[in-house]
Amino acid sequence: EAGSKDDTRMWQPSVDKSGNGTAVIRFLPAPAVDGDDALPWVRVFSHGFQGPGGWFIDNCLTTLNEKCPVCEHNNTLWNSGIEANKDIARKQKRKLSYIANILVVSDPSNPQNEGQIKLFKFGKKIFDKITEAMNPEFADETPVNPFDMWEGANFKLKIRNVEGYRNYDKSEFSEPSQLMDGDDEKLEALWKKEYSLKEFTEKSQFKPHAQLKARLDKVLGFEGDSAEVSAPTQTRVTEAPKTLLPAASKASVTAEDDDLDYFKSLAEEN
Repeated sequence: EAGSKDDTRMWQPSVDKSGNGTAVIRFLPAPAVDGDDALPWVRVFSHGFQGPGGWFIDNCLTTLNEKCPVCEHNNTLWNSGIEANKDIARKQKRKLSYIANILVVSDPSNPQNEGQIKLFKFGKKIFDKITEAMNPEFADETPVNPFDMWEGANFKLKIRNVEGYRNYDKSEFSEPSQLMDGDDEKLEALWKKEYSLKEFTEKSQFKPHAQLKARLDKVLGFEGDSAEVSAPTQTRVTEAPKTLLPAASKASVTAEDDDLDYFKSLAEEN
């Protein structure tokens, strides 16, 4: 499956026993194979949580702007007004990931990756650093497009273990620099070797609503017509709520859409 742990195109930085690690990567522009109007990244939502009936790990249909049974169920829990239900919804909420082509500049733990084009899956924390580089907060800071081969910048990944989770707060961009000394022929060859990103949002990567709903019911322990489960506050969703997401999530979605518009405008300028 595209993007799975068995996908050899995917790269992730390694960490030591204490959970610390470093690497240097360079984000690459939209791949040649995806066409002139493509963005240099794709955005994918997914769910991953455990219930009485096992694990639910799957892509979320909201990636395709379609209704997702997990989001529908979470919305019902959230709108119940019961705090315990809200806690359940938080644990089952969709996770946001981005996927982009990168050039591995330095990978101390796996030096065989250096110089290779890979796909990198990352979260909102790193994406925020990208948008901050492109749209700096202070007037004396020069905007940098990290995806530009000539005027972009290497990204120094600095990973720490904070309360059991990988933390990327210390990661930062270097000063702008040219890839391969700005050699147009080498850069064009590199560009043409990039992997397509469109496959990650193709319909084939997403299970249909009915199949996801059946899996969700099994994971949550719903059997037959019973609405009671081991978690007494969690009940079966019998109909789709009027809104797909809880009100608290709408602001973040709007912010993500603003980022999308920003990148589209940048692509048009170039």
